[in-house]
Amino acid sequence: MNMLKTTMLLAALTALFMALGYTLGGSGGAMISLLVAAGMNLFTYWNADKIVLKMHNAREVDAQTEPNFYGLVANLARRANMPMPRVYIVDNPNPNAFATGRNPENAAVAATTGLLSMLSRDEVEGVMAHELSHVKNRDTLIMTMVATIAGALSMLANFGMFFRSERNGLATLLAVLIAPFAAMIVQLAISRTREYGADRTGAEISGKPLALAAALAKISGAAQAIPNPVSERNPSAVQLYIVPTHVSEMFSTHPATENRIAELEALAEQMGSGPRRSALDPVAR
Repeated sequence: MNMLKTTMLLAALTALFMALGYTLGGSGGAMISLLVAAGMNLFTYWNADKIVLKMHNAREVDAQTEPNFYGLVANLARRANMPMPRVYIVDNPNPNAFATGRNPENAAVAATTGLLSMLSRDEVEGVMAHELSHVKNRDTLIMTMVATIAGALSMLANFGMFFRSERNGLATLLAVLIAPFAAMIVQLAISRTREYGADRTGAEISGKPLALAAALAKISGAAQAIPNPVSERNPSAVQLYIVPTHVSEMFSTHPATENRIAELEALAEQMGSGPRRSALDPVAR
């Protein structure tokens, strides 16, 4: 169901991009828009991981340089029956993690030094299982495509603001104002859907849904309070992280942390890991 919903939303985003192209340039504009979207997606398909890792100045680690963290990821990859991803650490006090790559065979996972210092081993395991699930479910490719089309649509809308014709000026003005907002709503819907799925799959990989719930409770507030220069320079990077670095209830790329924790606690009961005191309870932290 999640994949069907994501496919429909991605198709809607592409159609919106083509519709804006048609408004600005007729049928030729729609075709050019489609070709541009295809070209940008092809480029990001091959290069997204390099772009994301360079953006964060991530350093690759291995069994010799970071045996504990690398071994933890390797164990989770074996449990998930996945190829071993490249493993990175980002020198950043903001507690967060992300995954990138076009497929499980060409994937990378990363955690910040802030996250590794704040969480217990079980909690780090829960977080990295979540990131591996993004790779396993191919969310990294989907979200890259979504971000690319949404970014291209915004650029096209800005172009239309400066070059709208007198003949259909009002229609063009409405289109360039509404299209980016609509694209953002679609992007948020896709991102939130994928986060719930990654929480569930990650909890199944690690077998510790309550550890992931506890990790989310610990890092969600800190991620918003501690500055993150990368997301400040590149707001689109926010959707990469396990928790957002700034939150607006209506326009957040992630579901509310409280809702994610509630889902994980319900899953723990189904798996026989609970019930237990809520991760949101101050004593449980």
